[in-house]
Amino acid sequence: MKRKKIAVFIIVMFAGSLPLAQAFHPNIYEPRVPMDQLEDVQEIESPFTTTPERIELGRQIYFGKGLCVTCHSKNGEGVKVPGHSPRNFTDEKWQEIRTDGELMWILKNGSAGTGMPIRVGKGITEEEGWHVIQFIRSFGPAE
Repeated sequence: MKRKKIAVFIIVMFAGSLPLAQAFHPNIYEPRVPMDQLEDVQEIESPFTTTPERIELGRQIYFGKGLCVTCHSKNGEGVKVPGHSPRNFTDEKWQEIRTDGELMWILKNGSAGTGMPIRVGKGITEEEGWHVIQFIRSFGPAE
């Protein structure tokens, strides 16, 4: 009887974790934006010219009320956690293939299957989000 209870417990625990495990993105370079929206989202550009002042504003938000540093760390490499670790902003390939419009979409919608919550509208404004994106870009290779 005890073995049966243990087996049922294991099955329930395993089955309960399946949706979460399946929600993780096996390819870290896979777009998070739904495919039916991706083309339009990729065309969105920041309404703000990149300036040192805006990058600094983004840095302040990243380390402050945006709470970005909590998961993405001081150096942008992301905190290592079990499962789906937060995005590594120093990854050159990721920096190259993700558009600013996609990053804003994630700030507005979160990223299903990861710990990335909605930030724009729940902690920061859209304008502040654009500044954070400029700061995130500073983790990439110098152009």
